[in-house]
Amino acid sequence: MKLMQTLVALCTGTLFGAGLAVSGMIDPLRVRGFLDLFGAWDPTLAFVMGGAIVPMAIAWQVQKRMKRPVFSADFALPTRRDFDWKLLTGAVLFGIGWGITGLCPGPAIAGLAISPVPASIFVLAMLAGMLLQRVTGARISINEPPQSGRSSS
Repeated sequence: MKLMQTLVALCTGTLFGAGLAVSGMIDPLRVRGFLDLFGAWDPTLAFVMGGAIVPMAIAWQVQKRMKRPVFSADFALPTRRDFDWKLLTGAVLFGIGWGITGLCPGPAIAGLAISPVPASIFVLAMLAGMLLQRVTGARISINEPPQSGRSSS
């Protein structure tokens, strides 16, 4: 079962990367063009998002009717519904980084195959940020008082 999960993840990741490349979403200028509402606005990203939202909405409906996933013992669905400062800070940092660079993790990894030098710089910086979060996040969690009635992430 683990081999099948790995193969499914590889195939879906490859399909996702190919979709990003075909749609032009690995081009930082296209993303910046989408964010430039009062200049040379490029609506392409809106169509890509719409093209992702529709099949995902269908997939959520199908998932609700399934007893278990095809290639796993159970579904790995989010359980938290609250917003905390870590989530909000992460979302703000993600948005700032996306706006400045025109890249986010998916397109950056797909970009390694097409434009490896700029994508490598982003991916290395992203990995450094992930490592920094691991180090500082562990310290922050130790110093935080437990919150009653909420599950920890």
